Amino acid sequence: MNLKEAFRYQNKIQSYMDEAQSILDRDANVTKVENTYLRHKVMPEAEDETVLIAPETEYYEQITGIAQFLLYLLGEKDRLFAAIRKAKDVLDIDMDSEVSLNSTRQSIARTFKRMNDLRSSEQTISNGGTGYRFNAEGNQISYRCDVKRVTTINYDRNVIRAELGKLNRKADETSTKIDLCMVTSTVDYEPPFDVNSSFAEAFEAFTENARA
Repeated sequence: MNLKEAFRYQNKIQSYMDEAQSILDRDANVTKVENTYLRHKVMPEAEDETVLIAPETEYYEQITGIAQFLLYLLGEKDRLFAAIRKAKDVLDIDMDSEVSLNSTRQSIARTFKRMNDLRSSEQTISNGGTGYRFNAEGNQISYRCDVKRVTTINYDRNVIRAELGKLNRKADETSTKIDLCMVTSTVDYEPPFDVNSSFAEAFEAFTENARA
């Protein structure tokens, strides 16, 4: 498999682990409850009755197997991580660093684009201002007036536009390199399950292999 497929399978393994752990995290799934109705105490002719409250999960008879499956998946995740690290080591770029740097470039580019799109403007805000004056009787009173607001950019748009272009070009070049590495790399890992298998299918395959 290549790195793109490995990352997809990595997510699949994690989804299996999340589901297995969610089953084990619920007390109702990992315990059995018996209610015994002590009818004989109140009616000597009646017999006590014991009722088993079954756990919520369909796997209630395989809880130990689910725990073992979870540990197996953890081992597979570790094995896949090691294979991914090995595949990355032979690349001509430091993929993790480049992905992080490219994310930062794209974030800065979004900021510069917003700045580049800003335009100077002028508007009149009706009754947007207040002031005080003395009336004919000599009393101080407030009044309102229109406000003329002029907004201008306080940076060199040409510099921002030029740097935005450089950032976009570098980000595109790096993305192309990363995409190429993702599909041309070789990850030495044999997946135990099909990536489209459901949790139930994967657990069943694990159980059958364990029996074998």
